[in-house]
Amino acid sequence: MGRVTNLTAPRADVVLPCLNEAAALPWVLERIPAGWRAIVVDNGSTDGSAAIARALGATVVHESRRGFGAACHAGLLAADADFVCFCDCDASLDPGLLPGFVRSVADGDADLVLGRRRPRGRGAWPVHARLGNLALARMMRRRTGAALHDLGPLRAARRAPLLALGLTDRRSGYPLEMVVRAADAGWRIAERDVPYRPRTGVSKVTGTWRGTWHAVRDMRAVLRQPPRAPAAPGDGDRAGATR
Repeated sequence: MGRVTNLTAPRADVVLPCLNEAAALPWVLERIPAGWRAIVVDNGSTDGSAAIARALGATVVHESRRGFGAACHAGLLAADADFVCFCDCDASLDPGLLPGFVRSVADGDADLVLGRRRPRGRGAWPVHARLGNLALARMMRRRTGAALHDLGPLRAARRAPLLALGLTDRRSGYPLEMVVRAADAGWRIAERDVPYRPRTGVSKVTGTWRGTWHAVRDMRAVLRQPPRAPAAPGDGDRAGATR
């Protein structure tokens, strides 16, 4: 299938954290909506991912500090569109679904839209990873009061308010910290069902019990942090100006 045509949603930058995803990149980048910018954040790949992404038209950012959060935040700092999306770079999620997320934010229906993963195909979501996600979702609901079921990595929000959240986690806790800080700031957070397919290649986080445990540990640390006062209006613009 070719590049998705985007006729209704404003332009957005799509942040794609990447560590050795050479096999998945062509499919993922082909699905970026027309007119949008793909920001592939190379987090130390050794399989030529950065060169492949650049050849396919993506903006490539290099982040030497290892960690999912470090890669995501480097992409956020490199973005300049009013709207920023995040998507895994392993072909498990379709970035072609993101215009609907951005449209919801642009129309004022939500401030942060998350994809609730619905497994498609054998092995799409290993049992240990799904159990870890369910446990964290319960803790997140208790901590924030938000009626959410998943910490899905497919998401969209406005860039300046995201920067104003002052996210500090640079490991596996980054996606959860975004949701927690958004809830603390009174954001309206929405979920949309999205297909979740078997990833291409080997997972660096949830592919093993050990990786899942490390992710759960990082996220529990985020949940133990006290609530913060909401950022003042305009703080996100000042933060973006310091890139």
